[in-house]
Amino acid sequence: MIRCIALVLALVALPLPAAAHKVIFAIFKSGVSIEGELGFSNGDMSSGTSIQVLDTQGAKIGEAVTDSDGFFVFTPTEPIAHVFKADMGAGHVAEATMPADEIAEILGVAAIEETVTATAPASATENAAQVTVASLSNEERLAIAEAVRDEMRPLRRELAAYREKNDLQTILGGIGYIFGLFGLYFYIAARRRMAG
Repeated sequence: MIRCIALVLALVALPLPAAAHKVIFAIFKSGVSIEGELGFSNGDMSSGTSIQVLDTQGAKIGEAVTDSDGFFVFTPTEPIAHVFKADMGAGHVAEATMPADEIAEILGVAAIEETVTATAPASATENAAQVTVASLSNEERLAIAEAVRDEMRPLRRELAAYREKNDLQTILGGIGYIFGLFGLYFYIAARRRMAG
């Protein structure tokens, strides 16, 4: 009985897991630029943080700074892999890489067809026509990208906060099960003693 009590006290004295938050660091193509987001999984975004842009050998290519919403924009100039690094202090270091082929796409190295030829079925070849796909100007593309990005920001934060909350609930639920099993054990042990 004394061993069981000592075991319970030892388990209670163990430190509970801290409600730590994870770093969220994402980069993505946006028109002629690379956009990124830096923050924590609890929804807090990192503002005013310096983002170092390096090549794969560690040579500095450039730098960006996050705004009040944790977003930054960087415009690449050469089609090589870009490594983005951020040191947010307290051991929070984030790193993300965009491969060279995606940088080449941003710079327009890969040509994109602007026209599509539509052909009718063989039975109606006399109605074959060429269709031109309307292309958007760079300003229109940037305006659409900015509108989509602004709509996505709150959703990303809510999703990150949900993940963090769900992890904490799982941990606390597991601790509750452990205490419940100990309680059940002590209840059964007490009943046996009373019966015996």
